[in-house]
Amino acid sequence: MSSEIVTVTVDGVEVQVPKGLGLVETAAAAGIEIPVFCYEPRLGPPIGACRMCLVEVEGMPKLQAGCTMTAQDGMVVKTAAASEKAADGQEATLEFILVNHPLDCPICDKGGECPLQDLTFRWGPGNTRMRFPKRTLDKPIPISPLIALDRERCILCYRCTRFSEEVAEDGHLIAKNRGALSVIATFEDEPYRGRFSGNVIELCPVGALTSATYRFDARPWEIQNVPTVCGMCPVGCNISATTREGRVRRILSRNHPEVDGGWLCDKGRFAYGHLQAQDRVLDPLRRGRPRYEELAWEDALDEAERLLRAAGNRIVTALSGSETVEMAYALGKFVRQGLGAHCAVLPEVVDDSLDAVRAPLSTIGRADVVAILGDEPVAERAPIVDLWIRLARRNGAEILYGVDEERLRAAERGVLVWSGGDDGGAQVAALAQSLGCTAFHLPQTANGRGVADAWAAAGDEEAENPEPISLLIISGDEAAADPNVRAMAEQAESVLAITMFRRLVAPLADLILPGTSYLERDGTYVNLEGRLQRLRRASIPPAPDELAVMARLAQRFGVELSPYPSQVFEEVSEIVYGGRPYGEVGEEAELPESVPAGQVQGSDPGTRPEEAGDGEGLRLVTYRPLFSGPAVERVPELQFQRPEPEVELSRSDVERLGIRNGQQVNVRSNGTSVSLRARLAEDVAAGVARIAEEHAGGLEPRVEVVP
Repeated sequence: MSSEIVTVTVDGVEVQVPKGLGLVETAAAAGIEIPVFCYEPRLGPPIGACRMCLVEVEGMPKLQAGCTMTAQDGMVVKTAAASEKAADGQEATLEFILVNHPLDCPICDKGGECPLQDLTFRWGPGNTRMRFPKRTLDKPIPISPLIALDRERCILCYRCTRFSEEVAEDGHLIAKNRGALSVIATFEDEPYRGRFSGNVIELCPVGALTSATYRFDARPWEIQNVPTVCGMCPVGCNISATTREGRVRRILSRNHPEVDGGWLCDKGRFAYGHLQAQDRVLDPLRRGRPRYEELAWEDALDEAERLLRAAGNRIVTALSGSETVEMAYALGKFVRQGLGAHCAVLPEVVDDSLDAVRAPLSTIGRADVVAILGDEPVAERAPIVDLWIRLARRNGAEILYGVDEERLRAAERGVLVWSGGDDGGAQVAALAQSLGCTAFHLPQTANGRGVADAWAAAGDEEAENPEPISLLIISGDEAAADPNVRAMAEQAESVLAITMFRRLVAPLADLILPGTSYLERDGTYVNLEGRLQRLRRASIPPAPDELAVMARLAQRFGVELSPYPSQVFEEVSEIVYGGRPYGEVGEEAELPESVPAGQVQGSDPGTRPEEAGDGEGLRLVTYRPLFSGPAVERVPELQFQRPEPEVELSRSDVERLGIRNGQQVNVRSNGTSVSLRARLAEDVAAGVARIAEEHAGGLEPRVEVVP
């Protein structure tokens, strides 16, 4: 699309638009709708498959597929609203689509939200001429534990297959056979495994692809959609949580074009099932002999007060990185100002130096060179970032694994993506500034940046961990599942845990207080860009939220603490966010301006993050898979997405070791051996063996891989 402005007439309305703009968008600029089924701008160039967009173009003898045309100067277009010829064409198109379409709208999950229904009412025939039996097919076909396929309803718009092939690039969904026998299927009839498979449910303009977890669960007139953000990874995708009778029933994308581009990973889309986990803590629990006993809330607060007073200032707080900014600040203010306890185990560190090279995630999709640094897979830490990188590649960008300063310096739009530990932010920021690039660090937790900022704002400098620890406060499920925190809990004299799931802390905790999910909270999160976003409560938790409990406890120690997120945020905002009002953190949050490099209080940049080091054997890198963690483990439908037992190796190491891709190998270190399948991975550095944490048990930092 060029910057030249042209004049196009649509149904008698003249509109000026950039030359090359799609005709669907051109008509929309004139306030006129061209109906579509197959057309979806996020999927790339239009293909004109459904023919619903037929229009009459002056100078052309036949009707044209409007979605495939672009604005040219002097073009005169008539849509079905102004052209009888176009109206007849659209009616015939809909009649053909409906020839074998089942009339099961009352029981179809898409009923009431269906573009086919809407366009049939507006543009289709009022009755049918067809008297023969409709074709029937087997239904529904479970193409995965998450998705059901009803081929009878499919109109072959190819949105789903295009997404699989051109956006997610997993190649799992295909159209097989030809002509009237064409159907959607999975490649070799294998289950549809992919990080983003759920997007085809939203893309489908009919009820052919539906959610197995939402199937027959609600009707459109019974539900409410709550705008919030996902709390399952640091991207902070914008979502709508669909609720019915106080329960979350599904998650939909809300399309923030700078953050997620309208896509969601399956973890963010389907992991809401953890809200109904069987081991969820519904009431306070105190460890007894031989089992835990339920407590009334007033008794639980008495017990918490006793533990806190007995501990003095020998208290350590372990945070998860899933707390809201307000919750982290409230907890910090309480234990630091009310109890004099200064020690915390923060989930991770995100260096402030990155604020000088801040940019929207969508910048990656427009880059001409993207350099990926660090050893952990981008798709496992921040899956939507992986989609932005794939978009950049399709747009012609060069993807580098490692630093090539010459190419980055010559790039007009260079991007660094740091997917390693939390100690490389300053180096990456310094490197990006020297090369004139933007840079992104991919944290491991959803709100690690916000939690760290809020905790720092709540008090003075940190002190060393006390020895011994009198009381360990475990805040959140991620901290409860962390092996390092669990080791501290075993050594602490007493443990107070705030968690959703009982099995995570039993029998370590002396007192368990019910925790909440991000879908049950009001407050704010800070994503990996540094964007402050609003969480809105979609579901009522079965117990008081953490902020309300903390306010009641703080009152007993003479600490003034509000139970309302809006008031706590105003207090934090004065220190961290420049006094920004809570109400200004809207439904589509803006990215703050980049901070000039001289004003950033980052750490010493030192040397840049190292690549694979020297030494015998291969350096072992373990990573936390995307489909892991306390929430995912409690959603049975997501378990098939867990990683295969495999070791990822670079091309040079595969060739040097004489290993074939897919071959079974032994990974050994110091007497420990694990049998895994070898997989060639282009994003693994030479000298590195990368294995998911759950398959690397007992292996040490240097390993040997043998056939």
